[in-house]
Amino acid sequence: MTSKTEGTTPPDDLTPSQRAQPRINEVTAQDIASSLKDGFADFAARPFMSGAFGLLFALFGLLIVWCLVWLGKIWMIIPATVGFPLVAPFAAAGLYEMSRRLQNGGRFGWPEILSVMADQRKREMGWMAFVTLFIFWVWVYQFRTVLVIVLQHASFSDLDGFLNTVFFTPEGWTFLAIGTCVGAVLSCILFSVTVVAMPMLLDRDIDFVTAMVTSVQVVRKNPAVMLTWAAIIAVTMLLSMLPAFLGLIFTLPILGHTTWHLYRRAVQPVHR
Repeated sequence: MTSKTEGTTPPDDLTPSQRAQPRINEVTAQDIASSLKDGFADFAARPFMSGAFGLLFALFGLLIVWCLVWLGKIWMIIPATVGFPLVAPFAAAGLYEMSRRLQNGGRFGWPEILSVMADQRKREMGWMAFVTLFIFWVWVYQFRTVLVIVLQHASFSDLDGFLNTVFFTPEGWTFLAIGTCVGAVLSCILFSVTVVAMPMLLDRDIDFVTAMVTSVQVVRKNPAVMLTWAAIIAVTMLLSMLPAFLGLIFTLPILGHTTWHLYRRAVQPVHR
């Protein structure tokens, strides 16, 4: 289903209809399996470069936790650590570019990848980053709101006290149930608007609204398959954060490379 594109920049000789109406394919569980296989292959082809993106993301997560502890914002540790993977699609832009170049058989190093990433500030990727960070802000705000309403009579002065209240009291269980439901809705929304939008913006000269609409259409056309992929991402990311975020060094790049290949299967390539 996929075809190779030449060069490192999207084609600029497209008609308005080609730009505005990407064509969507049906995808199957086999497409996920094949994309995962290709994602592993991309990681194996450049393990140190791919792993560097995962390492930076893991260090960013650790830095968030350290800053919150230092500032005394204990209550924010859970929403921050659970919610910060929501920005992973934006962080994976370099991985998408690596997969595109590997797919084309081109040679590249850090200067080429970083140059393409830097160029995204001149295009529509910045708007997608805004959408992603806005949903992350909504996630943190709703967490705080539910915390105040449900745990208003609870007291905790450190992380152990907070975790004990959340996980071992009836009020904490109510808080987790409500927060999980709201978080699941926000995650589904963000997944739907970004699952192919991020790699698509890097790959093509389109606006971010078209990319988001296309992403939602991919999910609507393939709900079972795409929800399966969302579940794989969620479980993998959460498990990767348990050993002090270190699992992200491997899982983030593999998921990023896989997302690129799934995008190429879900959206028909532009014929020049």
